[in-house]
Amino acid sequence: MRAMQIMNHTVVALTWTLKDSLGELLDELTEPVEFLVGGEDLLPRIEQALMGKREGESVELYLEPEDGFGDYDADLVFLEPRSLFPEELEEGMVFEGNGLPQGASSDIPPHTLLTVTELYPEHVVLDANHPLAGIALKIALRIHRIRPSTQAEQHQASAGTGFFKIAPSLPEGQEPPLLH
Repeated sequence: MRAMQIMNHTVVALTWTLKDSLGELLDELTEPVEFLVGGEDLLPRIEQALMGKREGESVELYLEPEDGFGDYDADLVFLEPRSLFPEELEEGMVFEGNGLPQGASSDIPPHTLLTVTELYPEHVVLDANHPLAGIALKIALRIHRIRPSTQAEQHQASAGTGFFKIAPSLPEGQEPPLLH
């Protein structure tokens, strides 16, 4: 029997090494994680490169920002009064737009994830850009397993791991992974 090929509606278990264009390591996934091909789990360019591949194969890609996490958008950076936020606020904390304190800007989309990037005595800088927005990426993927997807995975358009997409909300206390 021939090994299964990656096609739409298959689930692929991947590991990867992600670097910026200068070769600086940004993320490394050493244990295989499953992603639905043809759903919302993977970036389109990654899916295209995986099509037709088989278990044990590797793929290396160079992604310009438009093929990765988009260009950096200064309109997605918001300044909010420091007084609205709890004292224990720290850089790197993540808020959902609809979870911001009363009095925060109404310009912030409700289901956007915002990262606290800077703290000043009078204001807080919130950034809704993906942490990898504006960065060209080199990604080396290894295919560990391929299987047919379930009806539930097809209905959800996900194998449950949306590293390459920003989830609308996260369970309490859970931080988003670097890759969405």
